[in-house]
Amino acid sequence: MHINPTSSPPRCRPSMANGEASAVEDLSPAARLFHAPRFNCHIIAIIGCKTSINPSVIKQGLNLTLLNHPRFSSKLVMDDKKGANMKWTRTSVNVEDHVIVPDYDPEMENPDQFVEDYISYMTTMPMDFSKPLWELHLLNVKSSEAEATGVFRIHHSMGDGASLISLLLACTRKTSDPEALPSVPEHKGKDSSGGGQGFSWLLSAIWWAIRLIWNTIMDLLVFVATLLFLKDTKNPLKGESAGVDREHAPKLIVHRNVSLDDIKLVKKAMNMTVNDVVLGITQAGLSRYLNRSYGKIKQEHEQQNQNSSSLPKSMRFRATVLVGLRPTKGIQELADMMAKESKGRWGNCIGYVLIPFKIGFEKDPLDYVRKAKATIDRKKLSLEALCTYSIAQLVIKIFGFKVAGAIAKRVLSRITMAFSNVVGPLEDISFYGHPIAFVAPTVYGHPQALTIHYQSYVNKMTIVLAVDPNVISDPHQLSADIQESLTIIKDAALQKTLIINDVV
Repeated sequence: MHINPTSSPPRCRPSMANGEASAVEDLSPAARLFHAPRFNCHIIAIIGCKTSINPSVIKQGLNLTLLNHPRFSSKLVMDDKKGANMKWTRTSVNVEDHVIVPDYDPEMENPDQFVEDYISYMTTMPMDFSKPLWELHLLNVKSSEAEATGVFRIHHSMGDGASLISLLLACTRKTSDPEALPSVPEHKGKDSSGGGQGFSWLLSAIWWAIRLIWNTIMDLLVFVATLLFLKDTKNPLKGESAGVDREHAPKLIVHRNVSLDDIKLVKKAMNMTVNDVVLGITQAGLSRYLNRSYGKIKQEHEQQNQNSSSLPKSMRFRATVLVGLRPTKGIQELADMMAKESKGRWGNCIGYVLIPFKIGFEKDPLDYVRKAKATIDRKKLSLEALCTYSIAQLVIKIFGFKVAGAIAKRVLSRITMAFSNVVGPLEDISFYGHPIAFVAPTVYGHPQALTIHYQSYVNKMTIVLAVDPNVISDPHQLSADIQESLTIIKDAALQKTLIINDVV
């Protein structure tokens, strides 16, 4: 396998290849931020297939779909006239340069470990800037969860995570109907006005506006405090070694599938959303993992009761969440864009939200979910994402993307982890005729040692962890703790439902 080590954008020349003019587009400010020094972010999308992968079929499919998207057929260049001004320039694409099929030992003892190590190795390799910033690795290695695995690596400057996942889904079709695009759940917005009328509605709207303004101001103050001095509590999941370049450290990416039906059961029993439940089980799983970690530390100094809590009484533990501010294009719209080779609004339009996690032991497991709902409801009533996006735009315009990148790195390095959740297809889909078993996306290149991502697919939810192995040596244990927490919370929800039914 040969990988071109070119790791910086070439200079744009006035002459065009083959005498043809190329379409040129400036990078958005957010896209430029992902090229800032020590903030070079990439998206990984792991696709497990139920059959072996035919590279020729995949290449043919890519030529007919993904390569018709402007961003996947444009390379990054620097305009000589404007110094470091980066631009996307349309170019001819040879799919052979982007689809990589590595050699491997068919008699390997541990295929799962090979796939895991290979993906970790990918996170250490620089992207080749002489061509469009994406690649697809095809591993025809039978693992415990798939007959073969495809791994997309896409530079984050090409788009936000949700949009890129939607674009990849637009390249798939329903397994039951090869001509039909996959369907995903539609977001049902709520009427913030409450549907009232008259004076009571006016009072409600005023109170809603006051809370919105107050919450936004408080969130911005916390953001500024984090930039200046406010740090999360030092803990076993937070990399804080002095002088360590955490964002360029190799990442270990692991995933675990759990039942989406179990999550929906808790959702229904508690009258909440899937996001509420996902955040709740994550808080519970992190609490279990950290309690065990702190317990080991205490046992080195004193005898520790295994049934007692070893967690600090007051712990600041936060996660960053990237929020897309531009409505994500529908799968049908993206498929039409590729079919017609048309242009559309595209790019990174995202803001940061800082989510406080409640770490501790709860007597009632359902309290994890209740507290998660309270946190999400509070964050929904805030313009934090819009404000952080606007501030980033202003900083980039005045001081440049290097300063903006340094600020982003400083804020993120003071927060323990990154967190996200993306909704997926409702039915089985196929990737150019290859039935998919699971989809596991994540991101690397930011300064945090832990990223937790959730991706739904049919009746399963995939938990994806991207970790710095020098900080978190046992990510499989952490994912197991989250899975166990879901089981405990589900059982508690069932018990609650049975009690209610008995009373009725």
